[in-house]
Amino acid sequence: MAKTLGTAKYIDDLSFPGMLYGRTIRATIPKGRVRAIHLDFDPAGFTIVDYRDIPGPQCNFVALIEADQPFLVSDEINHVAEPILLLAHEDRDALLAAEVRIEYDEAEPVLDPEQSPTVFKHLRIRKGDPEAAMATADVIVEGTYRTGHQEHVYIETNGVIAVPENNGITVYGSMQCPYYVHKALKALLVLPDERVRVVQTETGGGFGGKEEYPNILAGHASLLARKSGRPVKMVYDRVEDMIATTKRHPSIIRHRTGVMKDGRLVAMEIDVLMDGGAYVTLSPVVLSRGCIHAAGPYRCDHTRIDGRAVMTNTPPNGAFRGFGAPQTQFATEVHMDRIAETLGMDPAALRELNALRPGDTSATGQVMGEDCSAVEALRAGVERSDYHRKRAEYAGSNRGIGLSLFFHGSGFTGSGEIYLASKATLEATETGARIRVASVEMGQGTRTMHAQIVADALGIPYENVEIVQPDTHQVPDSGPTVASRTCMVVGKILQRCAEEMRERLGEMTPGEYVREHGPLSITKQFEKPEEISWDDTEYTGDAYAAYGWGCDVAEVELDPVTYEVKPLHLTIVHEIGKAIHPSMVVGQIEGGSAQGVGWALNENVVMKNGGMANPTLTNYTIPTTLDAPRMDVIVLENPSGYGPFGAKGVGEMPIDGPAPAVVNAIRHLGLDVRSIPAIPETIMEVACTSR
Repeated sequence: MAKTLGTAKYIDDLSFPGMLYGRTIRATIPKGRVRAIHLDFDPAGFTIVDYRDIPGPQCNFVALIEADQPFLVSDEINHVAEPILLLAHEDRDALLAAEVRIEYDEAEPVLDPEQSPTVFKHLRIRKGDPEAAMATADVIVEGTYRTGHQEHVYIETNGVIAVPENNGITVYGSMQCPYYVHKALKALLVLPDERVRVVQTETGGGFGGKEEYPNILAGHASLLARKSGRPVKMVYDRVEDMIATTKRHPSIIRHRTGVMKDGRLVAMEIDVLMDGGAYVTLSPVVLSRGCIHAAGPYRCDHTRIDGRAVMTNTPPNGAFRGFGAPQTQFATEVHMDRIAETLGMDPAALRELNALRPGDTSATGQVMGEDCSAVEALRAGVERSDYHRKRAEYAGSNRGIGLSLFFHGSGFTGSGEIYLASKATLEATETGARIRVASVEMGQGTRTMHAQIVADALGIPYENVEIVQPDTHQVPDSGPTVASRTCMVVGKILQRCAEEMRERLGEMTPGEYVREHGPLSITKQFEKPEEISWDDTEYTGDAYAAYGWGCDVAEVELDPVTYEVKPLHLTIVHEIGKAIHPSMVVGQIEGGSAQGVGWALNENVVMKNGGMANPTLTNYTIPTTLDAPRMDVIVLENPSGYGPFGAKGVGEMPIDGPAPAVVNAIRHLGLDVRSIPAIPETIMEVACTSR
């Protein structure tokens, strides 16, 4: 790994002189008002913060997309676990022992997204004339598909330390997006850029769960630090983290598809409903990506996609690996198997007939380039898994095999990258080069990959590249570490920096140049390719500069007594442009695929009265090494001109394919499952209904 400069310790390992410990007092009802707060403890030695300690009502909102989510409740409660009060004390035991009673005036909550009167975002994608085309179809297949919440289960929970200094605030924390936190703190505390500093500490996984939520926790710790005048550390335990933080958006997706008898898709009508929870957070952009991927990697001249993200009185949902695409592609791929079954076609043949090819257009009208690899991924998956032989062999047994075909756009949607205007800086040093970017290392290999790109482009040894730890006082805003953009977008900017530096150096080494000419620093910004065009109003055009393509083939075994489905083997094909670090690519694919299998079979968030009722790793079960299937990973490379050395993204796509492949393998067993997680109770209900 490249040498890291700056703070890199885990948050649990950091402490400061005079540090206090912080705690959040939360609502226990999903809807209502605060009538009274009773402090059933001696407040001596405590710092206590409520909404009145925020500079003004206009500051009591988390700066993200909409100004609707308060840092602290003033009177109205909209979800279980909503923050009401903050406490801090130098003795952690005394802090945890402090009892607070809250009296409420309860109101009737909205818990069913289908009954919600509040729509956060409504968007529509239309191509051709689906109504007229539907009338020409030989067969129409309809279906409704549901996906549940999913908990991130990162290695360490959310945690920050806020330190009052330099007439401002410095926050150290486990996070994905330092500049998101920086923006939120500036708005909360009414401070200029230079008086807010955010430093990312070593982050043990994020999966989207540390994209926007650290804004809230950093705000809470900063309010306590500002009032006490002392550093404040806040680290959630696992129960609080699972109850209070964001999760994957549950979805209800309806398909109505017109097909010809030979399997050609002639019209697709898709309705997407996502449960945003109590506040907007990132729901509009999760819905956006989900809808853009909702038609799957298939060509169809007549498509309508309607999407809504709505409010419920549950904890807000937010970013999660895949960002809406896993939900919609689950529905599409399970629906494709039902179409094949209706027509009496082989599922792989149906997909190959309709798969996007170079020159075809997506649902938004984007023309697929030469790096469109849907057919190649499908054929590789079918061949490597011996799909056809096993499908015949398993028929009538307690084993099933199913597949999914999927794709994933790299980078922010549409004009998002233009809005971000990401920057990266490369400096020449005595020994080589130093990278300054805000991209976060959280186990996915950011440091290694960026150092490789710079070393190769600059022509110096990898070991001579240093990485500055993300710190808003030390690095430019490179945008968030999300959306498979860290390699393709930020890596490409770094490649351009390195290529210019190499030209400036001529025949000199970086050290020789610095000694003779002094410092050399090159900063570059994202540049939109001229040929890329997107209409934010009509949702048409080039949604993403490049797409990755994948095919998963899952083999499962059903226990006829317990109705437990055991995943046996997963064949995974990913076309990602160029593997910058092949072994890390395989690791990302395996990890994301295991997470997808967990979402399909194990990970059941039980909601009761608007809150998570099973917030422990005893009752919310994720796959262990004993539960995960054997995996066979095949990496294909079809370079894109928009990424460094042809690379696309890899981090998001692995979670798109496993769930539908697993459910389609269950379908091969004769069980019509249309929702996940497919826990034994669900399988038993389907089995009994089908008898």
